Formats: sequence, structure tokens, C-alpha cells
Amino acid sequence: MSTASILPAAARSRRKLSIRRLAAWLAARAGGPKAHPTAAPWLVGGFAVLHAALWTVILVNLKTGQDIHMDVAEAFGWGQKFLWGYGKHPPLSGWVAGLWFRAFPVTDWASYALAMATLGCGLVICWWLSLRVVDHRRAFLVVVMLALYPIFNFKGFKYNPDLLQLVTLPLVVLAYLDAFEKRSVKSGWMLGIAGALALLTKYWALTMIGAIGLAALIHPQRLLFLRSPAPWVAIFVFVVAMVPHFMWLRDVNFVPFTYAGDVYSLTDRHLIDNLALGYVGHNLALLALPVVLAGVALAWPSRWRKPSFAFWSRGPNSGVNAAQALNVWLIQVVVAIGPPVGAVLFQVYIKTDWGIPLFFLVPLALLAIPALRVRSIALLRLTMTWLVLTLAVLIASPQIVAYDVGRHRSDGGSYRARSELARELTEVWHRRFFSALPVVAAYSDIGHPVTFYSPDHPAVLAPDEPWSSGLTSLEEAQRSGFIGICETGDWKLEKCEAWMKLHAAHGERIVMTTRRFLLGGPGAATVWNVFVVPPARK
Repeated sequence: MSTASILPAAARSRRKLSIRRLAAWLAARAGGPKAHPTAAPWLVGGFAVLHAALWTVILVNLKTGQDIHMDVAEAFGWGQKFLWGYGKHPPLSGWVAGLWFRAFPVTDWASYALAMATLGCGLVICWWLSLRVVDHRRAFLVVVMLALYPIFNFKGFKYNPDLLQLVTLPLVVLAYLDAFEKRSVKSGWMLGIAGALALLTKYWALTMIGAIGLAALIHPQRLLFLRSPAPWVAIFVFVVAMVPHFMWLRDVNFVPFTYAGDVYSLTDRHLIDNLALGYVGHNLALLALPVVLAGVALAWPSRWRKPSFAFWSRGPNSGVNAAQALNVWLIQVVVAIGPPVGAVLFQVYIKTDWGIPLFFLVPLALLAIPALRVRSIALLRLTMTWLVLTLAVLIASPQIVAYDVGRHRSDGGSYRARSELARELTEVWHRRFFSALPVVAAYSDIGHPVTFYSPDHPAVLAPDEPWSSGLTSLEEAQRSGFIGICETGDWKLEKCEAWMKLHAAHGERIVMTTRRFLLGGPGAATVWNVFVVPPARK
């Protein structure tokens, strides 16, 4: 054999040895019986921080030239006051935003960092949850699969109650699995608190709470759980923790349910059926990427030949808690099937985004199949896939922005100059009254961004909105003065103008035009009808 043929073989051998060593190192750091007790938490925590940091930078790049989403600005506005509810939703998402922006500047990048920090916390909680069901190796694989799930990256750009549920709902499931296993007073107390936090995030959490209840009743070990103090302590603590919010609901005449009935009521059966099908298809499509990539990482043999089914064992492997795996399967099946079926049967509107917090258990449910073999090389492959895809999006983000700007330069789209409007209106108020702008009267898609971008962060008053956030009122606005805004070309313009004619008749009317320059060229112009109402005379 010639020297030339020996060298490439030796190089290949060294490369394979290096890959095996790296795979073994990652598997060891992921945890196990012989691993250092702090190795796995540091690995998972570091991975979550790196994921959040990289995607914060990516989102800042991808959203160049755009203002933050209305939902983020709305949460910021709520966080200006810590109330027990904010008209449309329970208070927790507003509280979190309020605390966050007291520590961070009110800027676009901080809003994307908030979204990614939320998802990073969700990843860590999902890891702790997974350890109740599977071994450390599978639990880390669950985290990487979730990091590839579009909800945990580019689809998670807007912080809102749906996104926060990716923290509170995993926390509920974790507390339930803990209570189901320990059946103690303390575990029941933790489950009650977790349930209250979930419901204080969004009432949609009842789907997950209901699924947990059904799982507890269906599970073969249900009597052991139901005869223990855990579930009854959980119910008691949950009700007590929710009392302040229930009192707020009574005081505001249950206005969140008025909001849900007015905004999401539909009578077109065909449209409701199509929305339910769209909900299913949308969420299945989002799950396809992490499931397929994990399947490839698990199934591909050590040598690069054709794929095989060596990842599937004829006999069950260790590393899965069968009783807890059954809980996970039951919960995921109920929350996956229940909402679309319920929407069709009861003719209820269902929004695709409502599925955001309901499918985080899918990776765990798949990896909890006992016959599944998880080799150390699979962890390395999937982690490297996540890293390569993340860096590829980071590198390509300027080109993606240029393409999107080209599509929306003429029609405005997501590039309307609302932040410029906010700053100009603040200057108008300062020049006239030499005081901070107290209130802006506008519909949510305009008013909340103005609140976020104005240096004065005025409260928002939405015209003819029965589900007031409680941050201000018409009486307070008329006493302090306000600026009203109606966007020309908007389908609600006539309604907005009628409200201004009634409540801002003595105000000064101004027509303002804003335009944003995008990548060196002008964007679409937006015309606003502005009404400056002075403070009431004392």
C-alpha cells in the first residue's frame, strides 16, 4: 500500500475519532449517572442563553426598519401600572413587561430580548419537565428539538400572553408530574400556584389545565393520586390565588368575556370549519421541522451510507418513566385534538396563534417512546444542525430584510412610520402645553405603538372600546387633555372620526404625514388626522 493511500485513511480515522470524542463529551455534559451534578444544568442553561442571544440579534436584524408588533407595545402599556387585569387579558404578561422595561431601555432590541428571554426560560423549564419522564440524554435532545421549533425562534418575535404561556404552561405540567409522583401537600401547593400563574397569563390556559385534569382521571394510577392530598391542596391553593383576579373581574363586569364574545364570535359555519382545519395544518407544519431533523439525526448510521432504522430497538430500552410518559401522551393528545374539535362542534372561532403554547410536549412525547434508541452521536448531530441553521439565518438576515423591504416599500405593510409619528406628536404637545403627553386616543394598532415610542409613554384610550384596560378613562383624558389619532385609509376611519367629533370637537385638528426611509429609499407615506385636545381649565 502506498503512502498516499495511507494518509487519507489516517486523516479520516482521526476525523471520526474527533467526532466521536465530541459526541461523547456532549453526551457526558448532558448528564447521566456518572456525570457531575452541575454539568447538565450548566449545559442546558448555557444553550438557552446562547439561543436567546443569537436570536435576539437575528430579530433585531430581520426587523430593521419595522416598529415593534402591537402586542408587544400593548404589554408595555399595561406594565405602566400593575393592575389585576387589563380589559382583554389577565395581568401576568403586563406585569412581566413592566418589570422588564424597568430594568431595560424602552427600545426595539429590548422587546426582542424580552421575547427570547421568555423562550429561553421555557427551554430550561421544559428540560426540568423532561427529566421527570426520560433520562438526561433524551431530555437534552428535547431542548434542542424545541430550539428548532419555529415558535422558539423566528415565530417567537412578539412578546404577548401566547408567548408567555411557553413559560407558565410547561411550569404547570412540571408541577403536575411532580405532584403525581410525590403526592404530597407541598407538591399540591406548587401545582396550585403554577395553575394560577397559567390562568393569570391567559384564559386559554384552561385547555391545558383541563387536559391535566383529564389525564389524572384517565391514568391507571389515578386512585393513588386522587386519594393523596396533592390534587385537593392544588385546587384550594389555585382558588385562593385567583381570588384577587376574580374580584377584579366582578368589578369590571367580566369585560374580558365581552371582548372575547365581540371579537371572536362568528356565525359562518363554513368559515369556522376552515379556520379549524387551518389551525391543524398550521401547527402540524410548524412541528415538521424539528421532528424531521431529529428523525434524521437519530436514524442516520455512524457511517455516511443510506439511512436505516437502527434507532428503533426490538425491545424497550431504559431511560423512560412509563407512568409519567403516559401522562405526557394523554395531555398532548387532549390539547392537540380538543381545541379544533371543540371549535367545529360548538361553532367557535379558533385562531392559529392559539396553538403556540399547546405543542411544546410533542418532542418529549416522541422521545418518551421506550423502544427509541438515542445514541450520543444523535445529540451532536442535532445540536450542530441547530447551530448551522441559526448562523445561516444570522448571515442571511441582511438579504432577507432587503427582499422584504422591496416587497413592501410601496404599500407600507409593516413599515408604517408609527415611531416617527409618536415622536412628532410628543413634540407638538410639548410646544403647546409644556408638559408630558398624558393620553393618546386611538385604536390599538396605533395607540399602543405611540405609547411605546413616545418619550412620555402616554396611556391609551381606544375609541368606543368597551373592554378598557383600566389605565385611563374618558373622564381622565378630558381632564388631562389628549391627542386623538385617526389613520386615513383605515376601514375604521369613519367610526374614529365620529368619536373625535363627539369628544374632541373643541380640539385643534392637524393633518400629518409620516414616511420612513428604508435602505436608502423612501417608503410609503401615511396620512394621519390628529386632534389635539388641551387640558381642562382648573
